[in-house]
Amino acid sequence: MRDRIAILLSLFLSAGVMWSQQQAPASAPANSQQSMPGMDMSTHDMSNMKGMSMGADKGDGDSDAGAHAMHSMEGHMDMGPHMKMTALRQPQPGDAERAKQIVESARKASEKYIDYHAALNDGYKIFLPNFPQKIYHFTNYQYGFEAAFSFNPEHPTSLLYEKHGDDYKLIGVMYTAPKRFGEDELDQRIPLSIAQWHEHVNFCTAPPGRNGEYLAPHPQFGLKGSITTQEACDAAGGTFHPVIFNWMVHVYPFEKNQASIWSVDRQHGDAD
Repeated sequence: MRDRIAILLSLFLSAGVMWSQQQAPASAPANSQQSMPGMDMSTHDMSNMKGMSMGADKGDGDSDAGAHAMHSMEGHMDMGPHMKMTALRQPQPGDAERAKQIVESARKASEKYIDYHAALNDGYKIFLPNFPQKIYHFTNYQYGFEAAFSFNPEHPTSLLYEKHGDDYKLIGVMYTAPKRFGEDELDQRIPLSIAQWHEHVNFCTAPPGRNGEYLAPHPQFGLKGSITTQEACDAAGGTFHPVIFNWMVHVYPFEKNQASIWSVDRQHGDAD
């Protein structure tokens, strides 16, 4: 079981890396309810691994693999060596008003989905709906594709929900941007004096025959691994990837003040 989980996770992440390196335009992939939010998806560098599905329609080992990948993703706010965040900039004229407009657009776009059934009816897909998570991503892959080329604050890539019994409570949205973007380009989308984007970095893929080490108590490889440099990864026989996922940022538009709306601390909490 552990080997199946680790092998699928390795293939999942490795495929994402290779796919994300293809920057040529392509058609949007088919929607998949089990696709990983935040993974590269065609040219928009965002979401679904083309042709991969992980969840209830797979065996238990496959579902567990997806859950392990999500758990790694949910640890992304720990600010360890596998996580990079944009630095807060000095406020510039117009930043506050621009951020306010984004929040208003995010609220307008998402409030219609307070009832999560409306999101499902509009084509949003839940990642791993049958596996317990703190935050569930309902992803619109058309909007994710769009985010490769332009920013529309009324088109968040994902809606963020907490699950309460059989119901889901809408708490926020997630925007994405291509991982090739520099901070100036991110600042054009959302002012970096207000928001902090994050991406996943320094990933070392395990060499053949050592996939089980992804799940070791103190792993060398993967998003939780101790290896963080090209040299160390080469020495261990792995394959190093400086960046594996694209830029992401959470916004909580139903909160009452700017600190809560753009709270990095809350993202830390959501990641636990």
